[in-house]
Amino acid sequence: MDELKRRLVAQTLEEGFDACRICRPWDVPHVPGRLAAFLAEGRHGQMGWLAERAHWRGAPQALWPEARSVIMLAESYTPESDPMATLERPDVGTVSVYARGRDYHDVVKKRLKRVARWLIAEGGGEVKVFVDTAPVPEKPLGQAAGLGWQGKHTNLLSRELGNWFFIGSVFTTLELETDPAESDHCGSCRACLDICPTEAFPAPYQLDARRCISYLTIEHRGPVDEELRAKMGNRIYGCDDCLAVCPWNKFALAAREAKYHAREDLTAPNLAELAQLDDAGFRAKFSGSPIKRIGRGRFVRNVLYAIGNSGLPALKPVAQGLCDDPDATVADAARWAVERLNHAANGLERG
Repeated sequence: MDELKRRLVAQTLEEGFDACRICRPWDVPHVPGRLAAFLAEGRHGQMGWLAERAHWRGAPQALWPEARSVIMLAESYTPESDPMATLERPDVGTVSVYARGRDYHDVVKKRLKRVARWLIAEGGGEVKVFVDTAPVPEKPLGQAAGLGWQGKHTNLLSRELGNWFFIGSVFTTLELETDPAESDHCGSCRACLDICPTEAFPAPYQLDARRCISYLTIEHRGPVDEELRAKMGNRIYGCDDCLAVCPWNKFALAAREAKYHAREDLTAPNLAELAQLDDAGFRAKFSGSPIKRIGRGRFVRNVLYAIGNSGLPALKPVAQGLCDDPDATVADAARWAVERLNHAANGLERG
């Protein structure tokens, strides 16, 4: 390992990252074809920005032609408790682990900028930093750099970190020593595929976002298909099932950043209270949280689906109170929830 790279790796660890690997921007030649196939199948759903920026997302060297190296960084956010424990509690919502604390975009980006400034001071050159809001194929680059491999659930996982980690990248004009790409270590395991409530994986290593609960609760605008609503359970923001069952998590590192530790009010949030949030209350509650970006309407829609799936008669008045909500999607979700709870009550009576 050359001296600058050795010091760079040490610096990234000091800044709070858990792994640092390097590749070239052009080390992912398979990405354009796979992305084109994904888009042609319509599996991106309403995420039109994937198609609009496909020329950059498919070829990182096109995003910044002057770049010669990509520094791929991982930062663990491993949960302190079982993230699936709340799935059996119908009166509360289940929030994806990454969204239970501070918005990771802000935290990771600050670290990346500090690393970038250090690199300029020590090695010169120019830099650009990215945290999944730019058209960068982070997971393929992560595998090309040796950070981990894309598992059958399409997420990046590592023999050292499991799959609970954020990814950030620093593009630089410097030609740094690269690392060998990581190979696949999933073997015959298909735990992540079999656990998916909505069968969002058409095949291993393929994802149909239109059926993925993370997509449905975060990216999808408007009403969700009724067949899928019933399968969402009490997942009100994201879904961690495929991550949580991965056996490689036995090697996961505890999150070092306190900002990633779960807020107490988001570990098992009360559905009745969440449903009654108005716009101002929603924005106040989720200030500094990634949840804030989906807005009150989409969030309360998710909460009402969870209420409809709860089977709890006590939550029916909450849903009834939103049947005439000014947001048409919220009102639709409220009416669906009331109907579901009515059916559940009638089913109990008949039993």
